Amino acid sequence: MAVRSPLLDHPGAVAGEGTAAGVAIHYGDPMREQRILEEGLAVVDLSHRSVLTVTGPDRLSWLHSLTTQHLLGLGPRESREALILTPKGHVEHSLHLVDDGETTWITTEPGAGEALRVWLDKMRFMLRVEVADVTADWAVLGEPHAAESAEGEPLAWRDPWPDLVGDTTAYGPVEGHPGRQWSWREVIVPRASLESAVADRPLAGLWAADALRIAAWRPQLGAETDHRTIVHEVDWLRTAVHLHKGCYRGQETVARVHNLGRPPRRIVFLHVDGSGHVLPAAGSEVKAGDRVVGHVTSIARHHTDGPVALAVVKRNTDPEAVLLVDGLTAAQTVIVAP
Repeated sequence: MAVRSPLLDHPGAVAGEGTAAGVAIHYGDPMREQRILEEGLAVVDLSHRSVLTVTGPDRLSWLHSLTTQHLLGLGPRESREALILTPKGHVEHSLHLVDDGETTWITTEPGAGEALRVWLDKMRFMLRVEVADVTADWAVLGEPHAAESAEGEPLAWRDPWPDLVGDTTAYGPVEGHPGRQWSWREVIVPRASLESAVADRPLAGLWAADALRIAAWRPQLGAETDHRTIVHEVDWLRTAVHLHKGCYRGQETVARVHNLGRPPRRIVFLHVDGSGHVLPAAGSEVKAGDRVVGHVTSIARHHTDGPVALAVVKRNTDPEAVLLVDGLTAAQTVIVAP
């Protein structure tokens, strides 16, 4: 059950549904909220995200062995993004990870924390680690800042997107990437202190944050992913996958696709015809003519660009084709090359 955030008591707050239950999707003016978020002035209630801790002297080497990311030697207040894959290499869990010198803190998608805790607990074997779901006591706030947390501040995970982190590669562009305008971190605060942590800063809702994320081509677990997703399809190697760190579950698929071929699907950015009053829903079919070639994964109204979306389409979809979503034209921008 989602915990209702006290920030929903602020004027104009409209609660979300589904995975967004318990927090505000907007506070009455989504376009203004986008602008002040983009200017670095607002804060976003992400207290529906799950928070886990891993303690014990073996914590970093253990997480290093299980995930896609190189975590050995991670310093205090240094952030990393890591994924847990299935044995066949499909994306299963996304870990936003920061260590404070004694404890590794992980935030993950709403409702995913318990499943992640159970799986990690099964993988402890004889190692000196302890895993706990602390979502009941700790909450997350999103800030449009690109700095790691400093001593004396609450601990924060800094989003590395779209940098190439460690020994990795990009399946999308490096130069001119729109994610260069994306600055983001997740601050971990006691749930009882959520309102005081916001202080007098203006609040922006999830709709505002999602519009800016889409414009930055930033993939998100559960939105851009399904049970078949491999990291190459959504350009997730650049921040979350180290290509030469040794074995981990699903590593064979990562290496095989990287070395021998192209992924079967690819993520694209869409500018959707904005003449209609209603946006197509996430999950809507994407068509090239009469042929279904993929589906919309995330969609929002951007305060300057209008309706924008991310979609996953078949790799051989013509990159010059004008696509259709619910009968509306959608101009595609290639992210992952065919």
